[in-house]
Amino acid sequence: MRRISSYVTRARAMSLGALVLFAGCLVLTALREPEPMQRVFIAGLMLSTVIVLLFVFARVATALVVGGGLFVALRFISELKQRYLESQLMPSDFIYYASTSLVDTLKHYPHLYALGIGICVVVPPLLYLVWRWDWRVLVGLRRWPALGMRAGGIVLGVFAFWLCMLPTGPFAQVHSRNVWEKLSDDAQLTNFFVNFRDSAVTMPAMSSDAVAEQQWGSTAAGEPGAAPPYPDIVQVLEESTFDPSNYTVCTVPACRLAMFQADARTRGTGVLRTHTFGGGTWVSEFATLTGMPQDIFGPGGMYAPFVLAPHVHDALALQLRRLGYLTIAIYPTDGAFINGRNAYAAYGFDHLYDVNELGLEEWEETDKQMFDAAKRVYDKVKKPGQPVFVMILTINQHGPHDDPMSTLPLPFQNLLHGLKATPALNFDTYLSRLHDSDVAMSGLERDFLDREQPTVLVHFGDHQPSFDGLIRGLQRTLPQPLQPYRDYLTYYMIKSNFAGPPLPSYPMLDIAFLPSMVLQAAGLPKDPYFSAETELRTRCNGLYDDCAIPGLIDSYHAWTFGRLHVYQ
Repeated sequence: MRRISSYVTRARAMSLGALVLFAGCLVLTALREPEPMQRVFIAGLMLSTVIVLLFVFARVATALVVGGGLFVALRFISELKQRYLESQLMPSDFIYYASTSLVDTLKHYPHLYALGIGICVVVPPLLYLVWRWDWRVLVGLRRWPALGMRAGGIVLGVFAFWLCMLPTGPFAQVHSRNVWEKLSDDAQLTNFFVNFRDSAVTMPAMSSDAVAEQQWGSTAAGEPGAAPPYPDIVQVLEESTFDPSNYTVCTVPACRLAMFQADARTRGTGVLRTHTFGGGTWVSEFATLTGMPQDIFGPGGMYAPFVLAPHVHDALALQLRRLGYLTIAIYPTDGAFINGRNAYAAYGFDHLYDVNELGLEEWEETDKQMFDAAKRVYDKVKKPGQPVFVMILTINQHGPHDDPMSTLPLPFQNLLHGLKATPALNFDTYLSRLHDSDVAMSGLERDFLDREQPTVLVHFGDHQPSFDGLIRGLQRTLPQPLQPYRDYLTYYMIKSNFAGPPLPSYPMLDIAFLPSMVLQAAGLPKDPYFSAETELRTRCNGLYDDCAIPGLIDSYHAWTFGRLHVYQ
């Protein structure tokens, strides 16, 4: 009797201590989410997890300690990633990131090794004591009724967890935020869980192998190009940049800039069809480097640097590297932002020079600063006889565009008329920044085109800015066939300082075809993948997943994915 009483006392004390510990875990996790609904969401997930564990272990304290500890561990890992890598924890990290970058990161932070060792040494004995002294439930029931109760309890907990995770369920408001919010705000645990569903990748529809062979077999040998030496290639992603001259309200001279106008060096220019609006630069990076629009992979495609990049086996930089190019990227943020450094390595870049290596102020760089930094890096790495591919990202036009009107240069204050105050302010701010970009682009052309070294210069807009959603309502002078795409149209410009045939012109060029256009402008050999992409561009008149030829995209995907394994 005394032994039973001793057990009950220990069990009660252990359960009470575990309950206090779980309450502390709630404070450290759920209550640290920024919005009340997000706090309730995480608390609901924690309680659902404890219910499942309670009926799995049939022990009260163990369920509370393990359930609370798992969420604290997630929060701790998320804080570590945010602190050291400046990006949020995602479910895909446990598949892609932990097997690659985590080890490399730990090498730079030895104290994390010590922490990990300490956790491995201390936690197991504590869990053993909790388990041994725990309050066991269902001990008075016979085997089959107890198993039935445990199964029912597990089903109840799983159902509660599923209900919390349901996008149309009680926490629909938590699930409905856009991708940028999920990747950039402080709701670390909320974002981790809602990204479970969002990061699901689905392969596009494909035809049979026989149909693919019939349609694309002629491209299997690739295409030859000019003999070496090959030209340098400088490619600029102009963030949130579009040609404003097709907006009916934009009729002043500041709306017509040289960077959008063809000249004697222009090889190809036109309207670019992108696959994101208002944000999501990283998917435009993915498309213009891999030749694949992210939306063919379903909702998970929006998380391309995390979930798609590790599976890419052919890309523009990879092809250029096979041809002997040195491939470098000039990046306006920390290299870890949105998994940039890892993604660019997967795309085939030898080195990514981030804002820290460039000595610039993150998020504040002008185009001129980025272009000057690119020239400095180029001059340092350029070797006689080796061509260089330079990919530059700008951030000058990153939103918002609602700077106080008084902060704009005088020529751009109240420049446009016929608009309400808020959209006018956004447009005036955009035009002011665009003028700076135009001047900087002229300088970049002088640096790389006004010289003897053969060079191809490419620049394009990765998506339209949103102007806080107001840009959608502004009228544009577009041909009727382009009106359905009006919010997804920017521009592209391809120039060279050596003679070459003009590139094909299209009513609208999909951004995924830019790699094949660059290879064509440079006169470079194409491997089977880019040979097939060039053929698709020709057959579909510049369109990709909007191609008007029935079944052609399905057979193309069967060929490039099934036969060439460009994505696995």
